[in-house]
Amino acid sequence: MASTIITALLPIVVTMLLGFFAGWHTDFVEEQANVLTRMVLLYALPLNLFAGIVGMSSVEVLSQDRRVVVILLSMIGSYAVTLVIARYVFRRDLAEASLQALAIGAPSVNFVGVPVLGNLFGTTSSVPISAATVALMVVEVPVTMMLLSTSTGDKKAGAGAAPRLVSPIVQALRQPVVWSPLLAVLLVLLDVQFPTSVRDSLFLLGNATGGVALFASGIILYSQRVGISRPTSISVVARNIVVPVLTWCLLLIGGFRSRATQEVVLSMALPTAAISTILAVQYRTAAQEMASTLLFSTLLSVATIGVLIGLTA
Repeated sequence: MASTIITALLPIVVTMLLGFFAGWHTDFVEEQANVLTRMVLLYALPLNLFAGIVGMSSVEVLSQDRRVVVILLSMIGSYAVTLVIARYVFRRDLAEASLQALAIGAPSVNFVGVPVLGNLFGTTSSVPISAATVALMVVEVPVTMMLLSTSTGDKKAGAGAAPRLVSPIVQALRQPVVWSPLLAVLLVLLDVQFPTSVRDSLFLLGNATGGVALFASGIILYSQRVGISRPTSISVVARNIVVPVLTWCLLLIGGFRSRATQEVVLSMALPTAAISTILAVQYRTAAQEMASTLLFSTLLSVATIGVLIGLTA
């Protein structure tokens, strides 16, 4: 068990520390980290998800339908609940509330999920990673951008609330990280045989996803001043402990098997996604809070994911 935990989590720590060192040593700056992140989202991750899914059978894909539903409910539900509580209970500004909701409701499936879930579950992890990525890019990020635009008075998105929401959703659907896994699922369900040699060639760049993404996250962390505050502490505890535990309870009620339970719980136990920090910097809102949440959530996840691997085994 200890070797499994080390195999899954050690690459995260080492690669992010290398990125942090690269930032400290001024080998890379935040703008270059953003370029690396763009490469991951436009090329490496879409190729990784597509190749992973087309290598599965239709039976394997269809067998994951229930866990996909739980992942979508967990992510979107935690986002919505956090947004309401942050806005109306803690009386936070709309922009800050939306970013905190994203930090809690969005696990880093597209960055950390590939090395962790891939090591533990192999190619079958492509389906839950894809489901979480679609929820993040099609629902959570567009809604957050709409709320940020509304709160900061950004006029570029359009005159009304509907245009501000529709535009980010349309843009998200055009992203390869969204449509590539959906296309792969369609090909599998239609029983289209994808050439093995072509599929394997896609993994050459696709397998770089986890390493490049984590390295870029380390650079971003160095570029932002971090500190501990009450909102940061709440976000970290909610993201790393509350959300996965509540998801686990939902799975137990639903009678899921142990392997399916472990896969979904660990997907929801991943640290917060770097996109919250990227948007915070872009909109100049709560950047320090989001960077701090990203750092401490990532550090704490080494312990919390390790414990959950043991408890759900």
